Amino acid sequence: MNIFSRSSTPRRTGDTGAGTTVAAPAAVLPHPALKGLTGEWMIDPAHSRIGFSVRHAMVTTVRGSFAEYESLLYFDGSNPARSRAEISIATASVDTGVEQRDGHLVGREFLDARKHPRMVFTSTAVSLVAEDLYRMTGDLTIRGTTNPVDLDLTYIGHVTDPFGYERVGFDGTTTINRTDWGLTYNARLAEGGAMVSEKLRLQFDIAAIRKPVEG
Repeated sequence: MNIFSRSSTPRRTGDTGAGTTVAAPAAVLPHPALKGLTGEWMIDPAHSRIGFSVRHAMVTTVRGSFAEYESLLYFDGSNPARSRAEISIATASVDTGVEQRDGHLVGREFLDARKHPRMVFTSTAVSLVAEDLYRMTGDLTIRGTTNPVDLDLTYIGHVTDPFGYERVGFDGTTTINRTDWGLTYNARLAEGGAMVSEKLRLQFDIAAIRKPVEG
């Protein structure tokens, strides 16, 4: 994820037409404390969750997650626009807590894990929209189809744990239409509604550990 770009487009000062002048908002700048976070990071799977939720049968919500994934993260605290990230997720690792449902999800009607074993998110651009809120744009590839998505990402904080590892936390969400990626399963209910909604919410609850410097 081009996770940490902090840039905004200021609105020009001008006449509103009512005799008043609108001042351009101040640019949002990186907090000086983030400079020390510059470097490479790895997602800690034991303390992170890449999940999803979808409306089922119009009356309930099914939640699941992916247990296996790899990540490449780089954060530049002085110039967040230089940050970058990629997450590659094993589609066969989906887990909703129901074996039969998981088998359906990895099959041809949904993820088709045998033919498409990975889904990938790669960052392209990010802007800071509030003090601790980023809007990350990236390319999401599922079933061989790639579309851009916007991910709202909240910076939680950073600490050094009792074992000496530096940790940083982010929570991110985005909502997509699954049919844009070829996930077109459309069983209908007797009442006329969809068995599975087309809207799908993705959640990224990330705890990352600083990657040791080699050498």
